Amino acid sequence: MALLAFRQRSGYLFVAVMLGHLLLISTQVSTRTGVPVVEQFAFGLLSEVQRVVSGVMLGTRRTWDGYVALRRATQENEDLKRRLAATEIQMQEQRALADRARGFAELLDLKQRTMLSTTAAEIIGGAAVPGFRTVTIDKGSRDGLRTDMAVVAPAGIVGRVVMPSARSAKVQLLIDRNAAAAALVERTRAQGVVVGDGEDRLLMEYVSEVADVVVGDAIVSAGIDGIYPKGFVIGRVEAVEKNGPAYRKITIRPAVDFSALEDVLVVLTPTPAREPSGSE
Repeated sequence: MALLAFRQRSGYLFVAVMLGHLLLISTQVSTRTGVPVVEQFAFGLLSEVQRVVSGVMLGTRRTWDGYVALRRATQENEDLKRRLAATEIQMQEQRALADRARGFAELLDLKQRTMLSTTAAEIIGGAAVPGFRTVTIDKGSRDGLRTDMAVVAPAGIVGRVVMPSARSAKVQLLIDRNAAAAALVERTRAQGVVVGDGEDRLLMEYVSEVADVVVGDAIVSAGIDGIYPKGFVIGRVEAVEKNGPAYRKITIRPAVDFSALEDVLVVLTPTPAREPSGSE
């Protein structure tokens, strides 16, 4: 074992001596350009190390710059999305204000055309009970509202006040299944009673079998029930069918879109009840 170890150390020593000898020779040997071989070798080795390090650093810098640029682009995209969302909200608000202004203009026009004392009110709530169709408005007894006052909109009759409180009031819509109004066929003056179906239609009942009523006829308030002033639009005839030997059943599409109501007029002027006459 000692002999083997000695031989290994001798081999290492020999290799080291040979390398040293080659190194000494290299320092004395020059290339064609006059540069020592050792210096050229060291330069080549060092340049390769520098190239690798430079490449790594350049790649790292490019990766970092790309990451920073991506973060910046992402942030800019988020900012643009927020600005776009804010702009869309502003546009919606402007559109809503324009629609509201248009509604106010129509309500004002109705108020000016009506020779009755009225007050404007905003709908602030609605009932969710099937069949019973009511809404709540922001005017009440402090504003002069009383039970059975008519409520109208630019399109036509809305309903009547059924429960006023100090600052608000419940309004029974004409389509409520317990609502009713004396009505006329505008074209022929045929009389009847309009009642709600609890959904989105009205029915005109007790119309004589011989009365001239056709699809498309306008139905208006008769003004004899003590609630609704005469001549306000109720709707148009959608269907006519026989209802017993002496009367017709008439389906009416309401003039008012009850699902889109926002502002209404409450008629403060009492409507006197009158006995129905044979003709108007």
